[in-house]
Amino acid sequence: MTAVAVLEDVEVEYGPRGPVLGPVDLRVEAGEILALVGPSGCGKSTALRLLAGLEAPSRGRVRRAPGRGETAVVFQAPTLAPWLTARANVALPLELSGAPRAQAYERAVAALARVGLAGAELARPATLSGGMAMRASLARALVTEPRLLLLDEPFAALDEITRRALADDVLALWAASRPAIVFVTHNVEEAVYMADRVMVLTRGPGRIAGIAQVEGPLPRPPGFRICESFRTAVEEVTGLLTRGAGLAA
Repeated sequence: MTAVAVLEDVEVEYGPRGPVLGPVDLRVEAGEILALVGPSGCGKSTALRLLAGLEAPSRGRVRRAPGRGETAVVFQAPTLAPWLTARANVALPLELSGAPRAQAYERAVAALARVGLAGAELARPATLSGGMAMRASLARALVTEPRLLLLDEPFAALDEITRRALADDVLALWAASRPAIVFVTHNVEEAVYMADRVMVLTRGPGRIAGIAQVEGPLPRPPGFRICESFRTAVEEVTGLLTRGAGLAA
């Protein structure tokens, strides 16, 4: 397989705080879904920012898929511009890359339809529910057709029913275009449900405690949460978390 992003012996330090991540080696393969879980402060979001190119490591090397629009990020907060419509928000990365407005708007409307927001193109963010706002953020990330999609706890502020629905939506969107996805979550069952690999980090400075491989098809079939492979993977990840939390810094 071809890697779309690689962290090689990476470490991150923040001044007086000292080391927060690493050393870590991570290879993200094209088309795979990888979840990052670990205790609070273990550097999960830092790893995501490295993969996004939003910061540089203190030591080590980061290799990423080159080119504008190859990587897209969805944060925990939807970060939609409140003065723009849903259509204009989704079209923004295309316009910033030089696409004509008419073309950008046409692609934005199609992206909104893909995430179930057909008919909400002219809605302002303030009128959208939490789940709808997150769908708009997903549409904005997907409109550039990225090779790497990074999700930083995108469902954390949502209720359980909405979280599960959006998890299935993300997997359906992934099946349509097969970008590599790396997402951060504190929810072990969510990680196992959405990913084919779950990487567990130790308490900070985060190092790799282990990687659990999740058996089963993606997107997940009905009833996957009660099947043996799901429960086995959940127990494996939980065990890695428990051991990782007890490791000395």
